[in-house]
Amino acid sequence: MIKGTLIPIGGNEDKGYHNHKRFRLEYISQGILARVLAESGGKDSKILVITTASGIPEEVGEKYIKAFQKLGCDCVEPLYIGSKAEADYDKNLEKARTVDCVLFSGGNQSKITTHIRNTEFHKIILDRYINEEFVVAGTSAGAMCMSAEMISGGSSKESFIKASTKMRKGMSLLPEIIFDTHFIQRGRFGRLSEAVARFPQLVGIGLAEDTGMVIKNGNECETIGSGMVIVFDPGELTHNNYKNLKEGTPVTMRKLITHILSHGDRYLIAGRQVEVLVGTQNAPQYI
Repeated sequence: MIKGTLIPIGGNEDKGYHNHKRFRLEYISQGILARVLAESGGKDSKILVITTASGIPEEVGEKYIKAFQKLGCDCVEPLYIGSKAEADYDKNLEKARTVDCVLFSGGNQSKITTHIRNTEFHKIILDRYINEEFVVAGTSAGAMCMSAEMISGGSSKESFIKASTKMRKGMSLLPEIIFDTHFIQRGRFGRLSEAVARFPQLVGIGLAEDTGMVIKNGNECETIGSGMVIVFDPGELTHNNYKNLKEGTPVTMRKLITHILSHGDRYLIAGRQVEVLVGTQNAPQYI
């Protein structure tokens, strides 16, 4: 059984800094960030923010320092890793061994896998996540890299066409799931649907902005934040023509199970079951 906690978050853009999307900062609202801190052990927790995915890592790192400080946590350190060799510097491996939480920032998820996947740094994180009460969080690209089969690109306008969604190997923190982010705001329904059609043994989870999941034991997923989580379960498909199509052809699936979850609702990966919150957060009841 996995002892650690995984917290994938759908991302959110701060539009107050720069107009061009290249320079916008990914951030997590205080509510979600407070939950990350609580799961990591509270205000005295040591948080390592990996800014590798970002094109503006120094600004992103500074933003996280200030955000955690507002929550009373001063033990926050940004770390930019620019190569596999750099990932395995002794000082970086020591950080991976001693912090309570590793949080991957937003940006380009392929940069995370290019520079960190299959390094000793990656192995330490994965081992601690499996065997210790250790937290791995990530927003936007930092959430998408948690999959084993990772979405690396693809336009929403061209999605649900065979081969329009780009895939590559991810960090394999939760191999049963394919994550997509900014899901509602950027209309990524077709993109995740195509990914699930290509890998019908996996469940697709689309995270809206300012929305995430707290995943315990690699199975129990609790929805947090202000938006929606969309679950695509292909377990009962009666038709999926993906393998037989030529590239550039629209895909057909029949009986793709879809769930829409909001704050407090739960999804159990092992049994592919939904538990809907009908009580309150102080007195939760599920159906």
